[in-house]
Amino acid sequence: MTARAASRPVGTVTRGTTNPNRLRRMDRWIAATHGAELRGSADPVAVDLGYGAAPWTAVELLARLRTVAPRTRVVGVEIDPARVAAARPYEREGLSFRHGGFEVPVEGGPTLIRAANVLRQYDEEQVAAVWQRLCARLAPAGPGSSGGLLVEGTCDEIGRRHVWVALGPEGPRTVTFATRLGSLDRPSDLAERLPKALIHRNVPGEPVHTFLRDFDHAWAAAAPYASYGARQRWIRTVRDLAADWPVTDAISRWRQGEVTVSWQALAPGV
Repeated sequence: MTARAASRPVGTVTRGTTNPNRLRRMDRWIAATHGAELRGSADPVAVDLGYGAAPWTAVELLARLRTVAPRTRVVGVEIDPARVAAARPYEREGLSFRHGGFEVPVEGGPTLIRAANVLRQYDEEQVAAVWQRLCARLAPAGPGSSGGLLVEGTCDEIGRRHVWVALGPEGPRTVTFATRLGSLDRPSDLAERLPKALIHRNVPGEPVHTFLRDFDHAWAAAAPYASYGARQRWIRTVRDLAADWPVTDAISRWRQGEVTVSWQALAPGV
């Protein structure tokens, strides 16, 4: 056991709620946007941090990432030792489970850390320190590499609605909103799934509140496109939204019911 693994885990036990296929939207996005970084890494390690009471999300992450980066290894990390013991029978080539927390008990710098529905129980004031700790554990940037990626966010119980922040070694980069379009009444429905850093900032005067207001207005203006289906309405909505907000992705992602915006545009005010 390494010295890092032997240290006392940092963090607290979560509720552990999990379901198969819950994180498919996040996984799809990671594979599409971070696949090249995983392929280019000499040792592509992805950490499923706080996978919960059952190991389904770690098992699925391995399968999804290996479609774009076949050498990827996944390490599931849980602070509850009983959950680690329960997950051990699912270990296989490329998949292992370890006891730990925000210290991330793996050797070297991971190419990916995914922390889904982990910070929900923490206070907003604790988020920055957790982000800083996790970003410091990522593989550093270098020639031809933007470094490892931390993806931290929240979704509903069956993964229909999800919002996450992507961070590199330097800090937060983007915010992604993802949804099953057929279940969406208006974009601001996603507000209940904002990550901890933003959810309490959805009030007048804060950038994320203004963004969601403009998103709803663009959705309403795109109502005529609903006759062509929810996907076409979403695409038109995001096109209009991009006139005033720094949307960083393209139509290939919008078709998936996603939109990604620069973190700086939505970052909480002082």
